[in-house]
Amino acid sequence: MPTTPFIPEQITVHLGRPEENARNVTLPFLDYVANVASSEIYPTWPENAIRANMYAQVSFVLNRIYTEYYRSRGYDFDITNSTAIDQSFVEGRDIFENIKELAGQLFNDYIVRGTNVEPLLAAYCDGREVTCDGLSQWGSVELAEQGMTPYEILTYYYGNDINLVQNAPTAGATDSAPTVPLALGSVNDDVRVIQLRLNRISQNYPSIPKILLVDGIFGTDTEAAVRRFQEIFGLAADGVVGKATWYYIRRIYNAVKRLNELDSEGVTIEEITQQYPGVLREGDTGTGVANLQYYLNYLSGFYNTVRPVPIDGVFGAATRAAVVDVQNTFGLVADGIVGEVTWDAIYDAYLGIVSTIPREYVEGNVIPFPGVVLRLGSDSEDVRLLQQYLNYIAESFTAIPTVDMTGYFGPRTREAVIAFQEQFGLPVNGAVSAITWNAITDVYSDLYNGAILGEGQYPGFEIGG
Repeated sequence: MPTTPFIPEQITVHLGRPEENARNVTLPFLDYVANVASSEIYPTWPENAIRANMYAQVSFVLNRIYTEYYRSRGYDFDITNSTAIDQSFVEGRDIFENIKELAGQLFNDYIVRGTNVEPLLAAYCDGREVTCDGLSQWGSVELAEQGMTPYEILTYYYGNDINLVQNAPTAGATDSAPTVPLALGSVNDDVRVIQLRLNRISQNYPSIPKILLVDGIFGTDTEAAVRRFQEIFGLAADGVVGKATWYYIRRIYNAVKRLNELDSEGVTIEEITQQYPGVLREGDTGTGVANLQYYLNYLSGFYNTVRPVPIDGVFGAATRAAVVDVQNTFGLVADGIVGEVTWDAIYDAYLGIVSTIPREYVEGNVIPFPGVVLRLGSDSEDVRLLQQYLNYIAESFTAIPTVDMTGYFGPRTREAVIAFQEQFGLPVNGAVSAITWNAITDVYSDLYNGAILGEGQYPGFEIGG
């Protein structure tokens, strides 16, 4: 998915208006920049005017690419050559030498507003036959002749709060939609992107429920928000983010934030910061490793080809050996590294097992982790199970508050989870991943079994008579 903008190696141009049946042309991005500049401005203009115009032209097309303006609408191109809506591009035209040289210097520079991430949709027009709110091309010539620098010309038209990003990285263009649909239980940066976008869209469409924690974990609240979005916009309301839903969310997000307008609300760096490294390998430590070990341990009880591992949060030799076992069991490359394919195999196998277990409370019995992290906003029978376990534990540990067994993970349930995590030395985050669930069910089981009196046992005090 696009995070920070990059310069594409190639760009696909539609030779007509979007809806017209016209050819597409794919060419190097540098050649496109030189073609547009040669088609729209004169090589005899002052160099500072040419530079200012080219900054605007590059920013405009990068905004189209970064926001996936056309691809989010189902088109197979990045921009058109219709001057009514995009930029002039003339297939096969001659390129002016001085503009070709400047294109080589400026093709990876663009304009942003303030601290926004997205390239500014730097609107412009010729300033004689057509006027607009953005840069005047002929007006830029007059300003250059007055001695203004390219940046001063740009601030004259776009405001003093703009900045120039220079030497942006180049990358091959890819579709931003995830290759695997996002659904209940998915945990990655793509989920976080969807959560951010849906929460912003919900300001304009308040019937879309808020996602309380934007954490990259696809819980029941994210599923509810996706489903409502799909209902509003006439998509199949299955609560799953496939390619069609991904791009429709992108399209509406662009619209409500006006990302394709000169007065864009903007995308901040916080909105695109990645949270999940994805790959786990020998030497890694932390909750992610501990969760992996929980799944591996559970699978070892059902697959005699997978050895059990200690759940200590340290990816050592034993964990690597168990990962290799799983990879050999499922016909994967046995490198001992947990990438996306290996993680999905482990996770899917685990879910396949636990899905056969009834999710209902039976006193004294414990149910394995449901496979979906429970946290603020979750609403399910698994939350109700959690609340029942916590309430039983709270009878012995008074620092843990009791909660209403509603099945909704609200602030009171989060307080109880935090109190449990503090009591038993777990990472304190108020969310119930596999490790916290495992600890809760272990404590519950110990307390329950410890309270049962076997034959000949007594409770430790004399009964008066």
